[in-house]
Amino acid sequence: MVYTDASHKGLGCVLMQEKGTVAYASRQLKIHEKNYPTHDLELAAVVFALKIWRHYLYGEKFTLYTDHKSLKYLFTQKELNKRQRRWLEFLKDYDFSLEYHPGKANVVADALSRIPIGNAETIQCHMTHEYGLLEAAARLSQSDIANDTEVLICAQVIL
Repeated sequence: MVYTDASHKGLGCVLMQEKGTVAYASRQLKIHEKNYPTHDLELAAVVFALKIWRHYLYGEKFTLYTDHKSLKYLFTQKELNKRQRRWLEFLKDYDFSLEYHPGKANVVADALSRIPIGNAETIQCHMTHEYGLLEAAARLSQSDIANDTEVLICAQVIL
């Protein structure tokens, strides 16, 4: 299962199995992405999740949850812009069903998409058995790397 969300600050996603969480990921929006309409941001969150977890998801059947209802109908739209067509072509490589998951129930992905991390290129990983995701995000936002361009936070759980 993959849960995704986007805000006007960033993209967030959670990879889960029946036993629990496998990984969390989040990144700040790039400058040009801040001009995207909401449905494109939500689609960008889906593409972001599938790209970083390709090694987990490629060739597997899974369910993808989003809090943006219109994404379910994107696959049947006749008029798409170039970016949407490119992303839909990318999504065809995966075997998944897209399900609507109300925003109030999509708490973790929503929180990840709103983390104010500043700017950083460094990848930071924190094991969740050492401390929780929110503490990891708080430490990262206060660290000295907050002057680069992009941050990816990933917390992996040992299964």
